[in-house]
Amino acid sequence: MKNIFILSALFTIIWFQSQTHRFIYELQSKMDSTETHHEKLNMILDITPKEVKFYGQNLMTTDSLNKKFGMNSSHTDMSGQIIKRNINSFDNENFINIKMGYYSFKTTDKINWIISDEIKKVENYTLQKATTKFGGRNWTAWFCKDIPFNEGPFKFRGLPGLIFELSDSNKNFIYHLVKSQKLSGIYSTEDFIESNFGNKAVPINEKQKQKLMMEFYNDPFAFERTNFSKTNTNLNININGKEIHNVDELNTQTKSMQEVIRKYNNPIEIDKAIHYR
Repeated sequence: MKNIFILSALFTIIWFQSQTHRFIYELQSKMDSTETHHEKLNMILDITPKEVKFYGQNLMTTDSLNKKFGMNSSHTDMSGQIIKRNINSFDNENFINIKMGYYSFKTTDKINWIISDEIKKVENYTLQKATTKFGGRNWTAWFCKDIPFNEGPFKFRGLPGLIFELSDSNKNFIYHLVKSQKLSGIYSTEDFIESNFGNKAVPINEKQKQKLMMEFYNDPFAFERTNFSKTNTNLNININGKEIHNVDELNTQTKSMQEVIRKYNNPIEIDKAIHYR
């Protein structure tokens, strides 16, 4: 674990109405389970007296730059791990980008832990081992009883202490706590969680989410396709840096995109993965 933090003052925990405890985790993940290397991304866990939020740090960075410099940039988080919930709850509101839309859907994600007697020392902290099955994967967590938050990355919560380390048995997802902060106020995420840089999240359910994702897979360039017509044969469309001149070329790009979607189909909750054909 990296030089993480000095927590002495942070954890004389007296809650104030305008206070945020922030924990930053390094996430190593594989979008394709057959790959040998991991992508790295920093994820933020914000804990306030009323809510818990988990999201990619790049979302916050983009929002901060927009506010500081009057910019209008946007960022699409591809982690599939943007959530918020009430404190001490397993009821999560999930946020997701699908093509050009931004959506939210609710899930209840109870996690049942088996706590081991096994402990280890990391820097000055004593961590205890716990295991669980969640989302079609087997997980191992190392938590610290000295940090009295029963929270952790993503939907993993309910242990008698903060989760410092978390990984699944196949090492597709690995989290390490790398930093902590105490913010004097409640950090607003209104522009990048509840809405995605101008697009307010549209409430849907999981069945609708699966339908939208399958529609995107079946025709990922449906919007671009509508621009081709018999009366507009000279139209050029740019897709990922490549100029598309006709429907045949668009169909080729569609097949390529479908291959990418099938390849990078390794969500953290693998039991909810869509079986593309």
